[in-house]
Amino acid sequence: MTGWEPDVLPGYRQRPLALGADPDGEGELVATLVCRGEPPHRGGERAVLLVHGYTDYFFHTELADHLAGRGFTVYALDLPKCGRSRREGQTPHFTSDLAHYDTALRAALDVIGSTDTLVYGHSAGGLIVTLWLDRLRRRNATGPISGLVLNSPFFDLHGPAILRTPPTSAALMALARFRRTQVVRKPTPGGYGTSLHRDYHGEFEYNLEWKPVGGFPVTFGWINAVRRAQKRLHRGLDVGVPSLILRSDHSVTEAGDPDLIQRGDAVLDVTQIARWAGCVGNRLTVVPIPDAKHDVFLSLAQPRSVAYRELDTWLDGYLRTGPTTTSPQQTSPQTG
Repeated sequence: MTGWEPDVLPGYRQRPLALGADPDGEGELVATLVCRGEPPHRGGERAVLLVHGYTDYFFHTELADHLAGRGFTVYALDLPKCGRSRREGQTPHFTSDLAHYDTALRAALDVIGSTDTLVYGHSAGGLIVTLWLDRLRRRNATGPISGLVLNSPFFDLHGPAILRTPPTSAALMALARFRRTQVVRKPTPGGYGTSLHRDYHGEFEYNLEWKPVGGFPVTFGWINAVRRAQKRLHRGLDVGVPSLILRSDHSVTEAGDPDLIQRGDAVLDVTQIARWAGCVGNRLTVVPIPDAKHDVFLSLAQPRSVAYRELDTWLDGYLRTGPTTTSPQQTSPQTG
């Protein structure tokens, strides 16, 4: 399990990363590192590592092509129990602690071998990598990581305020201890997923077994792990590198009008992302994208083009400064 092999995506290669026994007792863990094109033979190139969210895996070749056009060697990581990495008998996307992903992320960096790596995280992946970078900074181990891009990060629980109260958190912790793989939310009939896939109302093609239209079931153990991570974020972090957050400018109801789902975040409350964005660190740019979906780079053509333009504007500064200087010019975080 050490070499590169052809990936399911034409023109890509993949490398399974053996991670040892699952701390949650579901067998041996594997993560899968994917590379656009042939992996370079040396590690000095500027690289980007893409990390997906819940009910997701790497398939977004348009984003990869765009980043490659900006001079990055593009890698993506399918986390353990997700997409390419899920093995028989494993609960999809399940972990009882988001810090368990640190081993997979470290293994990916070791294989990439770049001295200048930009990290990208979407949704739950955005939460995962943000806390990971904070842990690395506190150990003075940020190493090759020189920037962070977050796409609609999962910074708080969407829904009624009672879900975020201390009594609810305590109850969730108790349920997670004894019923960690019990389902708290079943897959939906469609909603956001139907706005993405080409077989429904979207324009993208991907594996519906790895990314079901209605999502994977959400378990008590996983949501408790997310809630603990969010509470840590809310106390304030410092990822130690220049950061960009892209999000939609408004949220929509997933069960509402199919046309509205095409033009708003149907998964998270964007006001929560705005509220907690400042907890990431000091060198931060936040950009709302009008009419963007939850994944801003899977939006309709017009908001998607705006998202790429805003990414490029930030990258212009990031690429100019390089890993050894302080930071690119930053704008003040937006709060609405």
